[in-house]
Amino acid sequence: MAIADLYSSGEHRRNLAHFAALATLASVDGEISPEEKSLLDRFATKLDITESEYKEVMKKENKYPIVPPHDSEKRLERLYDLFRIIFSDHLIDDEEMVFLKKYAIGLGYSDEQADAIINKSVAIFSGQIDFDDYVYLVKR
Repeated sequence: MAIADLYSSGEHRRNLAHFAALATLASVDGEISPEEKSLLDRFATKLDITESEYKEVMKKENKYPIVPPHDSEKRLERLYDLFRIIFSDHLIDDEEMVFLKKYAIGLGYSDEQADAIINKSVAIFSGQIDFDDYVYLVKR
């Protein structure tokens, strides 16, 4: 097996774990709204999740560990994806905030860093911004 095969397999596992976190977040308030389902479908395509993996993630308890990327911008991209899911229904509830903080800490942020990034992100996501603007604002 080539080293490239090992890398892509590891990358796919990280993408699957990220997708599982997105699905868990979408369902944390009881049910997945049509807007959340639409976003999950797009993320499944973006993250190269197969139909069988999609069904498995959607029907079972989340069994995928958080695998944080080494690159800080990739970590922010993961949080950005989570915020897109959260704000797809234009609301953020307490369960989503708790899950979001756990996920941010799982990505490697300290408790204080997680709070700061989440607070900035909630303020930012009250409107619509693209990822480049998000990275700029969160890092400032």
